[in-house]
Amino acid sequence: MKVDDSAAGPVLNRLRRAHGQLAGVIAMIEDGRDCTEVVTQLAAVCRALDRAGFKIVASEMRQCLGSDTDPAGRGADGEAVPHPRLILSPLFTCPGCAPSHLA
Repeated sequence: MKVDDSAAGPVLNRLRRAHGQLAGVIAMIEDGRDCTEVVTQLAAVCRALDRAGFKIVASEMRQCLGSDTDPAGRGADGEAVPHPRLILSPLFTCPGCAPSHLA
C-alpha cells in the first residue's frame, strides 16, 4: 500500500526530523553526555516517530472511512463515522501527540 500523496510530504518531514534527532542522540552517547539529556532527546525521537505513524494511518483511515460517508459524516447505515483521531490516539505512546497533529 502506498502512502497517500497528501500525507507523504508531512510524513517525510517528520521522519527526517526524527532521523536528525536520532543522529544527535547517538552523538550524545558517543560524547558521554548526561543520561538525562540523552533520554530527553530520545523521547523527542519517539514522539516524532509516533506522529509520522499516526499521520500515515490516519490518512489511510480517512480515505477508507470517508469513501462511504455523506456530507454530515454518516456512513451508509446512517451511523456517525468516528474521526480517525478518536480511534487512533489511544494506540500511540506519546500522550497528546495524536489529536493536535492530524491536520
